[in-house]
Amino acid sequence: MIIDLPDLPAMKSYGARIAAKLQPGDIVALSGGLGAGKTTLARAILAALGHRGEVPSPTFTIIETYETLAPPIVHADFYRLETPGEADEIGLDDYRQGAVLIAEWPDNAGGFTNEPGCLSLTLEFAEQGRRAIALGGTDWLGRMP
Repeated sequence: MIIDLPDLPAMKSYGARIAAKLQPGDIVALSGGLGAGKTTLARAILAALGHRGEVPSPTFTIIETYETLAPPIVHADFYRLETPGEADEIGLDDYRQGAVLIAEWPDNAGGFTNEPGCLSLTLEFAEQGRRAIALGGTDWLGRMP
């Protein structure tokens, strides 16, 4: 499924549609080059779930948690990981219990596309704005945003 995101309002609207469909255990895997909009989309999802504060990019912290949201969100940026095993070393599975994982640069953590709750989104530059290529795991059948 291809979704055109020509501007920031479109990105925010798409983030809200994703947020409305999230369930604990889901993964939103955000791929794309630098500046493609991964963090912008993550911020839009968090805002749609009711987060009103700052949403720092987790590039340096690797993981930011938003436990007061429903469902709780774990926002991770795996850009700096050198091997997928590092995700285990930081205790990723512990953070994920009962939460939704928003994962930037998911391939650096071994990828999540084999998990049924994974909504894989590849963001890319388009003539006007961005475009998202969405592929949902089996848990997303019937609820693709």
